[in-house]
Amino acid sequence: MATTLLHAGFFAVHRRNPNPNFNIRRSFSSQISKPSTPSSLKSQPRSLKYAVLGAGFAGLSVVWHLLEQAPKDLHLRIDIYDEIGIGGGASGISGGLLHPYSPKAKLLWRGADCWRECLRLLNIAETTVASCKSDSPSLDSEHDGNEIIVWRRGIFRPATTLKNADVLNESTHNCLPSCKIELMDEDCAQSFAPHICVPFNSAIFMPQAVNVHPMRYLQALFLSCKNLVKDLASMDCGEKELCLYQKSVTSLLELADDYDAAIICLGAKADMLPELSGKLPVRTCRGIVTHLNLPTDMGDDYVDDSPSVLSDAWFAFQGPRDLIMGSTWDWRSRNYSTNVSEEETLAALEELLPKASVVFPSISKWKLAGARAGVRAMPPLTPHGSVPLMGSVDYAISDNYKCKYWLLTGLGSRGLLYHGWLGKLMAQAVLSCDEGVLPHELTSWKNKMAPPT
Repeated sequence: MATTLLHAGFFAVHRRNPNPNFNIRRSFSSQISKPSTPSSLKSQPRSLKYAVLGAGFAGLSVVWHLLEQAPKDLHLRIDIYDEIGIGGGASGISGGLLHPYSPKAKLLWRGADCWRECLRLLNIAETTVASCKSDSPSLDSEHDGNEIIVWRRGIFRPATTLKNADVLNESTHNCLPSCKIELMDEDCAQSFAPHICVPFNSAIFMPQAVNVHPMRYLQALFLSCKNLVKDLASMDCGEKELCLYQKSVTSLLELADDYDAAIICLGAKADMLPELSGKLPVRTCRGIVTHLNLPTDMGDDYVDDSPSVLSDAWFAFQGPRDLIMGSTWDWRSRNYSTNVSEEETLAALEELLPKASVVFPSISKWKLAGARAGVRAMPPLTPHGSVPLMGSVDYAISDNYKCKYWLLTGLGSRGLLYHGWLGKLMAQAVLSCDEGVLPHELTSWKNKMAPPT
């Protein structure tokens, strides 16, 4: 299986050594120094080596911010481990509907920070692809500059009950200036989304909310990370290296001798590591999303500049005849396969179509084009809502290894919104070796966890 390596500004592909006992990381062990402190980061150039487990929203955000925040004279190598590759888990099949509000249209905890940092990463990814397209018209298929990453057409949420209508009516007074909420009735809604129904004559519209193509975005963000390594090399900075290994890490002990820090961004799969199994207060939830097309011989295509829709079922339009609809909720599922059987697909459609048809009756004309599944890591409810889990997990390894272990999980169904800000925070904590830079709301889960005896 191919391994992608970016080193000192050039790109190469290395095949995994056929000898299973060969450790590809040993050759770099001589470059590794002891974990850093805030003061030592400002001293003479040193060398650090980090492992990031997971190449989804959280993992790639951490990688970007580590490269961006690291002292320019620091020699830094980052190895990404993901057995499927970029966006191979729940991140890659998510709906991509991005806004900073709860289902009741209330601003989420630290929603402004999350919204700002996510938009920043989206802009970086789009700029990278646009630049590559202008510099090299013959892009490889992973980074086709003609493919849209972000649709900026807003998101529409109709009220589905009378009580919900009252709640939405109150929401317009406490919204972000950068993501406004507009209240509208059915006549107003149908003026720009003719095929949408508003059952209780009340809906909100978020004109600045966006719809993201998750896989294209993740590929573009990874490309941005690779380009940043090249840019830093051209600036005569300390050597930066970035490597993607399409393989899994089955135990944190595998990393103990070779890395200065390991950042675990595996989502629901973090619980599969023996050192963390059964110790994390998250619940797994498998969701199926369906891909539908409107046949070419059918009229009533969705107006190309119309918004996506949030309701009891959501649908993200990716063109006038192309949409993603979701999602089911299979709690405590341990089925991590992204593939969906025919039986599962039909069951998902039977569950989702009646919900969708309440606000989009024309969906009955659309035909199934495929289905995918992903397992979310759902965090516990706190006074601040369901917030992700972050922090040092050195206690998971009883022996005194030099590697420092960090965890970022529990992003639930809001991974896209959270990943920019949380990745920035995690990079700050890792580079400074200081968990104290993280808001206590993100680390309070550890107070209830008993350390190993």
